[in-house]
Amino acid sequence: MTPADLSRTVLHAVRRAVDEDALRAPVPARVRVERTRPGGSGDYACAVALQLAGPAALPALEVARILRERVAAEPGVGRVEITGPGFLSFTLDAPAESDRTVLAAVREEGLAYGHGDALRDEIHQFHHAREVRAAVTAQTVRRLLAAQGARVRTTCAEPPDPDWARLGVTVDAHGTPPVPLTGIRPVPAGATAGELLERLGPDAARWGLLRAAGHDRAALGPELLVQGEANPLFRVRYAHARARALTRGAAALGFTAEAAPYGESPTEPTAHGASPAAQAANAEPAATTAHDAAARPLLDLIADHPGVLLAGARHRAPDRVARQLEAVAHAFFDFHDSCPPLPAGDEKPSAAHRARLAIAEAAGTVLAGGLSLLGIRAPEHL
Repeated sequence: MTPADLSRTVLHAVRRAVDEDALRAPVPARVRVERTRPGGSGDYACAVALQLAGPAALPALEVARILRERVAAEPGVGRVEITGPGFLSFTLDAPAESDRTVLAAVREEGLAYGHGDALRDEIHQFHHAREVRAAVTAQTVRRLLAAQGARVRTTCAEPPDPDWARLGVTVDAHGTPPVPLTGIRPVPAGATAGELLERLGPDAARWGLLRAAGHDRAALGPELLVQGEANPLFRVRYAHARARALTRGAAALGFTAEAAPYGESPTEPTAHGASPAAQAANAEPAATTAHDAAARPLLDLIADHPGVLLAGARHRAPDRVARQLEAVAHAFFDFHDSCPPLPAGDEKPSAAHRARLAIAEAAGTVLAGGLSLLGIRAPEHL
């Protein structure tokens, strides 16, 4: 069960409680679940009971008890606890199976992994100044919202700068709107689009404009062009390129990724020469991957990706997506170094290698998809 699945499960429980007259409150448009903070209980937590307590005219703890019994009966939910003043804490069943579900979703959805229709009923109109950071931010927020099903229109106060097109920016109209519109007003970049393109090129310029939160000044120095791990943009793009190289390397060795359930030991393909019986005896359990310390953070980040995209859209914050891509890249390299997806020397490809490759490929897909939403290329070779 992914965070998005859990959110829908909790929302369904609220609807059931209202339909059964156990809870008299308006059903929220969405329910937010978050990873439990260090020291907390369970895998995820939710404050929906506190949100509904006022409208329901009930203590939050009572609302939590009403919802707990309905959520606990759902498949994939192992335990539901009530903590603090009325938080619901969820422990999920079968984490290995959940991992396989996430990896299968990434493989099936590709670059659209994390896109959805949570905001399909929303219509947004944004207005921004004739300033490059505002224009790039508005256009990226538009992408994020559209990826969640919303309809979005952007307007500019004055005719657009012609150089914006080279940064992938378009606007629907310009001029003073007849009614006030939601403004996109990040701290100005202090440079024009033409100047940034000349100094940095489109990809580094977009990353620099979007990486900082809107209320912070954007870092637009030459460090964005450094080809080294100290440069977060390089690290993210290099992690993607390395993930793609692993797929090519595996193909050259005659094997592909397999998101097998951890804990099973699928036999090696007969193409490697050994009999199925011998391979079954010598196969390395895929559980190795699940138990490697570096695998868990990367799997969790991949599973959290849809929630990050949705939060970035709701809060009009592309910087959240950029920071998550940095975290994925960091976890990818930790995983890659601790759990090599490719065999070394005379080692034969094993079940663990195929499972590790599936995780690496999913990380590469998440990185490419996130960069695409930010309007930045993800090269296959770097």
